[in-house]
Parts: sequence; C-alpha cells; structure tokens
Amino acid sequence: MSTDADELKARLKKLNAQATQAKMDLHDLSEELPTHWEQILSVAQRCHDAHAALMEARKAAAATT
Repeated sequence: MSTDADELKARLKKLNAQATQAKMDLHDLSEELPTHWEQILSVAQRCHDAHAALMEARKAAAATT
C-alpha cells in the first residue's frame, strides 16, 4: 500500500472518530434538555461540520480508487 493511501486511510479514520464523537455529543446534549439548551447550535454545527468533512473525504477517497 502506498504512502498516500496510508495517509488517506489514517485521515478517514481520524475524521470518522471526530464525526462519531460529535454525534455522541449531540445525542448526549439532547438527553440533557432543557439543561444546556444554549449549546444546541454550537454542538449541532460541530456535528454538521465533522460529518461534512468525513463525507467529503470519503468522496475524495472513492475518486482515487
């Protein structure tokens, strides 16, 4: 396996972990509502951004194979 492929695989793994953590943070926040309701937008935005980055990286990986 080439270095580029290894780097891409590592990047996808990292982005997947970040997206999973963001999803769990959003889930945890939803279970605590109405406590910490002020954090809804920031946590949701972080979750959206993490998943958008992951989906973009997956598209790029698919285009290289």
